[in-house]
Amino acid sequence: MSLNIFPIIQASELLKLYKIENLVIVDVSNGKNAKSNYNAKHLEGAIFVDLNTQLAEIKDDLSIGGRHPLPKIENFARTLSNLGISSKSYVIIYDDRNGSNASARFWWMLKSIGHEKVQVLSGGIQEAERNNFPISSNTESINKTELYNVDNWKLKIAEIAEVEKVSRTANHIVIDIRDVERYNGETEQIDLIAGHIPGAINVPFTENLDENGLFLSPNLLKMKYEKIFGNFKSENIIVHCGSGVTACHSLLAIAYAELEIPKLYVGSWSEWSRNSKIIETKTDTK
Repeated sequence: MSLNIFPIIQASELLKLYKIENLVIVDVSNGKNAKSNYNAKHLEGAIFVDLNTQLAEIKDDLSIGGRHPLPKIENFARTLSNLGISSKSYVIIYDDRNGSNASARFWWMLKSIGHEKVQVLSGGIQEAERNNFPISSNTESINKTELYNVDNWKLKIAEIAEVEKVSRTANHIVIDIRDVERYNGETEQIDLIAGHIPGAINVPFTENLDENGLFLSPNLLKMKYEKIFGNFKSENIIVHCGSGVTACHSLLAIAYAELEIPKLYVGSWSEWSRNSKIIETKTDTK
């Protein structure tokens, strides 16, 4: 079966192919009660992946790498083996927040090791249910595979020192995809300090979605991001969020628009705000 692998898959498309060979459906919902919610209701055949323990290696000191640092590459390879994901697997990822949460992070991680056959379900489990996708509460079986052969992250990553060096220069763009209130420094319910990285512009990830919580069309996303990027090359564009997870939603949207994926600042605001760096708020930038 010949497949054209776009970064996003629609629920109607998934319905037509969810029983093909080598397909692995993954629920990457995150937050309170995510695992118990999965146990009670998930897409038929879907396995569960935990953001905190399988897609990140959280340190005691969040000033080093932020709230969700990437795991060591060899640990991620082991996770994939334990999930039954090999280089031949066709992976469909979803979550319970319209695909705007940890599903995009898992997508970025798989793309970053060179895995091509991976897509995120637009609209998440809610959209799948609206399209009458089979729902299950069964315990799904996993067949472990041989260790995935990976050696490094291949997509572009920015570290805190680079962000500090270039954030206020004319030849780089730093994009903060958090909600405008957090960017402005009006509220901060997760990290210790409110505000944003000096020079960063705000492009909330929610603007990648339509009124139904589905990704905008590739054409609309392309027009949106080409206007933002202008003549800047992808290596001079850095995208971040609070902890390096939701930023991947915008990187996913950019890839869906068939534009080159910019750099991800994994540590994001959770790292920056814990390192005595300069912080701006809406008042400062008036």
